[in-house]
Amino acid sequence: MNKHEIGALILRVVLGITFFIHGLDKLQGGIENTAGWFASIGLPGILAYVVAGIELLGGVALIIGLGTKFVSALFALIMLGAIVKVKIGAGFMGGYELDVVLLAIAVFLSLTGSSMFSLDSKIPTKETPTQI
Repeated sequence: MNKHEIGALILRVVLGITFFIHGLDKLQGGIENTAGWFASIGLPGILAYVVAGIELLGGVALIIGLGTKFVSALFALIMLGAIVKVKIGAGFMGGYELDVVLLAIAVFLSLTGSSMFSLDSKIPTKETPTQI
């Protein structure tokens, strides 16, 4: 175990829990309300369902370490969209400071991955030959 992998594990699990809870909140709060809000800011309402699904399923995937790089890249896109479309006008403090932190974590994980205690590490790839 090295410090880098322990740090990446912590970031992966915390990011996964955070997005899972956000996705769950969208569904429990009435996804139709979220879709209506998306439409009110000029986004297609169907995008609310897509974002909620990515947050919910992607959150679980990150927690268990499945598709970490891909899911993190999706989360980074969601955070960029949230910052640019919704939060930028409020300024950094009280606006999008948390979003920038989540974006940074997502970008880090999309670049480096996180293999400690992950399902990704159990899936053989061309780079990691299986032993017979």
